Amino acid sequence: MQVSVFSTKPYDRSFLEAANVGTAHRLLFHEPRLTEQTAPLAAGSDAVCLFVNDVADAETLSILARQGIRLVALRCAGFNHVDLAAARDLKITVSRVPAYSPHAVAEHTLALILALNRQIHRAYNRVREGNFALDGLIGFDLYGKTVGVVGTGQIGAVVVRILTGFGCRVLAFDPYPDAACVALGARYVSLDELGAESDVVTLHCPLTPDTNHLVDARFLARAKKGLMLINTGRGALIDTRAAIRALKNGSLGSLGIDVYEEEADLFFEDLSSTVLRDDVFARLLTFPNVLITGHQAFLTREALSGIATTTIANISAFAETGRAVHEVSVERLA
Repeated sequence: MQVSVFSTKPYDRSFLEAANVGTAHRLLFHEPRLTEQTAPLAAGSDAVCLFVNDVADAETLSILARQGIRLVALRCAGFNHVDLAAARDLKITVSRVPAYSPHAVAEHTLALILALNRQIHRAYNRVREGNFALDGLIGFDLYGKTVGVVGTGQIGAVVVRILTGFGCRVLAFDPYPDAACVALGARYVSLDELGAESDVVTLHCPLTPDTNHLVDARFLARAKKGLMLINTGRGALIDTRAAIRALKNGSLGSLGIDVYEEEADLFFEDLSSTVLRDDVFARLLTFPNVLITGHQAFLTREALSGIATTTIANISAFAETGRAVHEVSVERLA
């Protein structure tokens, strides 16, 4: 199959080419992300390979279908950026990478918690400027603290296991409790109870209509004062404007995010020589108790290798049988 790969970075090309060795697939790499305007780049291909900020809405999928695209191979777990109903109607198969390295995202989650708590980002900048004062850098022992984990799928379950090792009391919220998490001592509670009792809350659930702005003004008003909030899931799980208001009034103690609800025009690009046009994001950058990384939680050699291998396996299976290994569709979600 000929595959047009969108949103290509050097590491994408390297790992996908390595995984593609021994197949008959021809990979064509495009730097732009997929949109209605860039969809014509896929002309002549049988499939497209997309990442988290590519746009596969009904209009874009229609253009792809007219060009003969039969497969949308996502190299990510989330699929909220794909109109699955439109894909079904256009007879386009959608595949994803349901798991690659849950440890990569889970470990980055803990890195955010530890760095934000112990103010590593601020201390680093101080030392480089010759300032060795410790004022304003006081943190807390993670041991004995209550941490709420929202979503205990593969990534959330690893987070629970790591937190248990730190000696934390773990609360969890998920419609489908995980027996292994319960065995580790995690207690499943309502979202309100989790927010009210937790010193730290970390988000690991998928983005769906039900979880959009799961953390909103109501949740933050009922949460424990001084809460540390971490998000390595999807940006729109948090109502960013509500979080800013909570940071300003002090009810939200700190915020660590690797994702942002309007990240498509920001992340994965070097914008250091431009003026940020996103006023909400610019406001976040002014808080000393906010730590932001640019959607890099997945970025380990193991995870990139797993993503590439599964993506190529989906493409190969579709080429041979007409069915991908890890398909996602409206019917499968029903």
